[in-house]
Amino acid sequence: MQGSKPRNNVSSPLLAFSWRDLAVTAGILLCAAGLCILLQTADTSDGFASPIFVLAVLLVSRFTTGYLFGLVAAVVGVVAINYIFTFPYWAINFTLSGYPLTFLTLLMVSVITSALTTKAKRQDRLLRENEKEKMRSDLLRSVSHDIRTPLTSIVGITSALLDGPSLSQQEQRELLEDARSEAQWLIRVVENLLSITRIGNDPAHISKEPEAAEEVLGETVRKFRKRFPQVQVKVEAPETLLFVPMDVILIEQVLSNLLENAVFHGKTTTQILLSVRQDGEKARFSVIDDGQGIEPALLPVLFDGAWRSQEAEHRGDGRRNMGLGLSVCQAIVKAHGGTMEATNLADGAEFSFCLPLS
Repeated sequence: MQGSKPRNNVSSPLLAFSWRDLAVTAGILLCAAGLCILLQTADTSDGFASPIFVLAVLLVSRFTTGYLFGLVAAVVGVVAINYIFTFPYWAINFTLSGYPLTFLTLLMVSVITSALTTKAKRQDRLLRENEKEKMRSDLLRSVSHDIRTPLTSIVGITSALLDGPSLSQQEQRELLEDARSEAQWLIRVVENLLSITRIGNDPAHISKEPEAAEEVLGETVRKFRKRFPQVQVKVEAPETLLFVPMDVILIEQVLSNLLENAVFHGKTTTQILLSVRQDGEKARFSVIDDGQGIEPALLPVLFDGAWRSQEAEHRGDGRRNMGLGLSVCQAIVKAHGGTMEATNLADGAEFSFCLPLS
């Protein structure tokens, strides 16, 4: 086929080269040489150099990629031991007793450590790829359920309006309000997906700027009250402005998800407390509701995005699934270098997350 070329993204471990690995190798070998020089000034014996350079080769092989720099470190170590730290000093002498054994020892340490490290890194990479694939599959399942339900409802409502010309204005208005509610929920699902897309596979690409936490809370509550005017929301913030590095759009998305979660899944929620405070070197955001709390069995897997309560499956109600929204919250907070948790209270539940202040 024209234009098709075999692709091979796997480079030979023996030839893998990077300036970072070169700097690591040089730094470790210089430290080993410096330590040997210090010991040489304090002791006239020559036996200390070999174990120190064996350790240096071990560290180089561990903290560099592939075999190249481990082998280079082994050769440099053998030469340094012979030339600098073995009598006669500053001279190469291949007739020294034990010299071949020292060379073979350093070489074997380099090869074995490099092989084990390369294998461990490959297994770690495969594990991360499997976790990403699992997360992608769970996300697709969750999204397919969340999108299908409101779309089915909207199609049913529009069909009822088109096929029922005898409906009263009150009935038509109620159906249109239901359609609008389903469309708003669908928008929230799409916003969650866009948030995940913005984070991508590299959280370092998110743009963080110092933002006044109180203003972020106020803007989030303003939008929330438009949709849920019947729920009372109280905001608590420090008297002095607390500036927190964040991507303000993504953090507002987290707060909005948590507020909506308190309404939909608290079931009896009438009041919500939204607060922020400084907690050491972090800012702690909390959403506390007076609803029915969280099922204890769900707490360990609450942020996985893969679970779905039995009631949700039985009802077929996408609004009962908070797996997607909470998994998005978790991903956004982790991308900011923060942590997230949920706990049950005497009356209701508390969702909180911390963001680093520096």
